[in-house]
Amino acid sequence: MSLLHTFLPEHQFSEQHHIRVNASPARVLDMASQLDVTDFPVARLFLHLRAIPARIAAAMGKPSARRIDAGFGLHDFTVLGRDGDRELALGLVGRFWESDGGLVHVEASAFRTFSEPEIAKLVMKFVAESDGTGTLLTTRTCVHCSSTSARRRFTPYWVLIRMPSGLIRRMMLQRIKQLAEAHDAPLTRPE
Repeated sequence: MSLLHTFLPEHQFSEQHHIRVNASPARVLDMASQLDVTDFPVARLFLHLRAIPARIAAAMGKPSARRIDAGFGLHDFTVLGRDGDRELALGLVGRFWESDGGLVHVEASAFRTFSEPEIAKLVMKFVAESDGTGTLLTTRTCVHCSSTSARRRFTPYWVLIRMPSGLIRRMMLQRIKQLAEAHDAPLTRPE
């Protein structure tokens, strides 16, 4: 069973991208687990734009508990698991449509059963499949909204961020490819 099915058996939104990498699946997933999206200037721009509503709210006297300058990136995700050299899954829970992202920290052990009204759960997975001479790396992002109301709120947000998010995912894949194919890329897995 895939990690996506384990942690998010149902979803209403999905996006997928892939790239071919001249490296082993193990090396590819090792590089994926070390990635930082804030390394990309375009991603930093999108993250800065994402923070504008929270800055406006703070200026109007509605500060957020979340630091506005903290950005938003893979550091916000919970590592849900890794299935050997085949799959890596990351999760995120929140009211993403809110100005500060409405993130809720949920441990991996509680992710699948976590249930709260008006919430969305997101799983982003990386799948590395050997194709004989290298690896086909696929990233798939799926979102499940806990209620009809949450889905109505999330849908316009999804429409707005889908293109920039897709661009960031493709940049991530390209960077993983670059790192995995580099001879001097780190070979160790992070603790």
